[in-house]
Amino acid sequence: MQASWRERVLTVIAEIPPGRVTTYGRIAAMAEGASPRLVARALRDLPEGHELPWYRIITASRRLADHPGAAEQRERLAAEGVLLDARGRAPVERMWP
Repeated sequence: MQASWRERVLTVIAEIPPGRVTTYGRIAAMAEGASPRLVARALRDLPEGHELPWYRIITASRRLADHPGAAEQRERLAAEGVLLDARGRAPVERMWP
């Protein structure tokens, strides 16, 4: 049985290494049948207490998406050494893959 787009998206998210970030679009490109919007939807639907590194996903402009968890996302990224510049962008050398 073939995995659903959601399972493929979650598998890719689980592979993002510490200290690296990627975009909704890059995840969608790696997860057949997904789009950036579906990646965002999968993230919104994650259950409380999950262990996926959701905070390593940023927008195509290398900024944090506007959502209620953005402050926590910034803190978690900083703890992994991903510091946003003055314009709120992640360093290009931290992009994965």
